[in-house]
Amino acid sequence: MATAILPNYGLHKNVDDQQQLEDFCLIWLDDSANAKDNRDTEQKLRSIINTLRKFQDVKHFQKFIEERSQNERVVMIVSGRLGREIVPSIHKIRQIISIYVYCMDKERNKQWAVNFPKVKDVVVELDELVTRIKADYKIQKSVEEPFSINTFTTGSGAGTSTTGVNGQFVFSQVLIDCLLRLKY
Repeated sequence: MATAILPNYGLHKNVDDQQQLEDFCLIWLDDSANAKDNRDTEQKLRSIINTLRKFQDVKHFQKFIEERSQNERVVMIVSGRLGREIVPSIHKIRQIISIYVYCMDKERNKQWAVNFPKVKDVVVELDELVTRIKADYKIQKSVEEPFSINTFTTGSGAGTSTTGVNGQFVFSQVLIDCLLRLKY
């Protein structure tokens, strides 16, 4: 019996390489981030931002942040205790766009969190955390992604010629063609 061995051609895919294709990364820094009761929340968070990294150690977390690309955007979940320790030192890092404090004592953690604009919310319930991250992520993604402009009217007979061609569409195509041909 013959077996075929297919050549690799350097197409080895690394998980980290795939994650570089995404603009957003969610990081969860908490002593209990790997607890079994957080599995459901983890799935909900992955449905919002696919790349989710969990850390229990501040040093590993800081190393991970320092290795991130300048273009990558990091959304961070941190426990109240670790947040008090780490947020002052990482708050000015460009890649971190928002921080959410998940804790058991909301009032106590709000006192220190109010000094850091990137701390978007201090929450006690996991469902509240997921809802807030989802809403903020949707806004952030719409801000950072380029938007399209539609200059065409869709009303009946608006700008169409006798041949049925939309005049505005033809004009925009000619304009784009002219702009592309300009020498700079």
